[in-house]
Amino acid sequence: MEARDRRTNLAFFGAAFAAWLAVGVIVLTQDPKIVPVAGYVGAAAMGTAVGLTSVPLFWLAPFARNRRMAYRGAWTRAVRRGAWVAFVVFLLVVLRVEALFQPQIALFIVALVLVAETTLSSGR
Repeated sequence: MEARDRRTNLAFFGAAFAAWLAVGVIVLTQDPKIVPVAGYVGAAAMGTAVGLTSVPLFWLAPFARNRRMAYRGAWTRAVRRGAWVAFVVFLLVVLRVEALFQPQIALFIVALVLVAETTLSSGR
């Protein structure tokens, strides 16, 4: 692992820590039943926090699997997958806030994201 990759991983984990602190502040101080906007802000904060946490993990897993070799495009793929995770978390939390969440809808959303990511990653 090069120093650049190490710094990038630490930067993502640091940003994720800050995002999780923001989630904690929102969850502890706001009530979505009293302040309707708090649900959407909380969903955005949770999606951002989970997405930022998953980006370095999506980079480190192939790095470890490929015997500690980083290939070109690995960071782009990791950021794209982290964005998918952030989007799914945001969408599921919004559905929960609006009382529209159903397991079938959640599975359909996850399946759509998996098909989209498989299509985008098939060019390797």
